[in-house]
Order: sequence, then structure tokens, then C-alpha cells
Amino acid sequence: MRRNCLVTGANRGIGLEFVRQLLARGEHVVAACRHPGKATALNGLAGEHPGRLHVLPLDVAEPKSRANLLHELPLVLAEAEDGSPGKLDLVVNNAGVLHSGERFGHMEQALLEDSLRTNAIGPFLLSQALAPLLRDIEGERVRNIVGGAGGAVNSLPDTRSVDRAPGPADGTQLRRTVVANISSQLGSIANTTRFGTPSYAISKAAQNMASALLARALGERGIVVLALHPGWVMTEMGGEHATLPTADAVRGLLAVIDAARPAQSGSFLDWRGESLPW
Repeated sequence: MRRNCLVTGANRGIGLEFVRQLLARGEHVVAACRHPGKATALNGLAGEHPGRLHVLPLDVAEPKSRANLLHELPLVLAEAEDGSPGKLDLVVNNAGVLHSGERFGHMEQALLEDSLRTNAIGPFLLSQALAPLLRDIEGERVRNIVGGAGGAVNSLPDTRSVDRAPGPADGTQLRRTVVANISSQLGSIANTTRFGTPSYAISKAAQNMASALLARALGERGIVVLALHPGWVMTEMGGEHATLPTADAVRGLLAVIDAARPAQSGSFLDWRGESLPW
């Protein structure tokens, strides 16, 4: 079954590679970025995959831009096999900003606020607004996982009970709905060893909390939320000393997303699936 996937910050780097690899898998992709008219590589992919890639404008930090995306999305999502309106199966909150040259004693409030709006507040509010468009896991499986339809979720599911839950009748593996927030190990408070990239680190730590809260808010519906560190990736943001090819990073992240289970929702993982300290 072809899935509907939304990728933000899709015009370059990790976001663009997510689009490439999702299209290669046969998925239906909505790629969002601030200036679609300037996204040459993205528009080239749209020409190569007519009907399977839609490029929409989004400045994740701007409320009006988020609202416009929510208005357009139902018009481009692929319908379900039964003809019902399309739902999102994967959201990759990748759009982000990294301000360089920050030094202690010279930090500016404007940079901190911009980083928080783009890296934490925007993705959180976008995910909240997208919630009605996210595909619920099948009802019977939700009851197995969260302990009863309509009941309160007091704790995240136990992996063992999830593994024992029956799969679809044909024996195939259930494909879960995932909200993947592209975070960074720089947002790990426990791993902080120096003063560096403060507005980015602070905003990614805030984004990690947002991921944990979204996991609780969406858990009853069987939706998995992950905070993912992609590694030190060879992109414009990663810089000239980065060591991990973009294609390898995204391939690893997609493997982590594919393997995600409800018991992992709210986790902070790297591109190899290893847990990171908060």
C-alpha cells in the first residue's frame, strides 16, 4: 500500500534526500519548503514523478503559512484504497535553522527566538494541527496496545505485549504512522560538554520535550513519535568537516522509522537506532 508522507525543509540536504528515498520506495510524497520556486532539485523530482510528488510552500515558523499548508494538504493526499480521503502515514519534521558564529557574552535574543520558533515551536504546532490528518492504527490493534478503546493512556505500551499482538490476517507486518522530528545530539543536556551553537542546542532540547509530549498526546491512536539524531551529515548545515553521507544518514533514519514500535514512542534515537541521553 502506497503511503502518504510529508517532509518539511525538503528543498535541500536531509529533507531532499528523504524525498528521493521515499519516492524510490514508491511512496506518495508532499514536500514542503519556504520557496518552492527556487527549489530546483525538488521541482526536478516532481517532473520525474508526476502525481506522486507535490511541492507546497511552508515557513514552519509562521502561523499563516502552517494554516495554508493545512488547507492544501487534503487536496493532494492520495486517497485510501477504499476511496476514502487520504491520511498521512509519515511526517518528517526536518525544517530547521542553525545560526553560526554565536559566542557567549554576545548572544542576541532575536537569534534565540528565531531558533525556537523554527526548530521547536513551529514543528510542535504543525504536528498538533496535522493530528486530524494522521492515520490511526487499526482499531483492534489500538485496543491491544493501549489497553482499551477510549481509555486513558497512563504509560507507554509494553514492547512484549505489542510483539504478541496478532498481525493482519495475511501475516504481513502492520505499517505504523510515525511523526519523526529531526533533532540533534546537540539538544542532549546530558551530553553537553562545551559552550557551542547555543540557540540551536536550546531549541533542539525544547524540540525533544515536544516530541515526548506529542508521544503522549498521540499514543492512544497508536501513532509513534520519535526524536531522531541524523548524525554529523555532509550537508550545508553540517559543514565541511561532516563525516556521514546524506544518503547513508537518511537510509538509516528510514530503517529506524520502519522498525519503530509504540513502546518506543517518545524515544530519542540516532540514525542507527541507538538511544541517546536526554
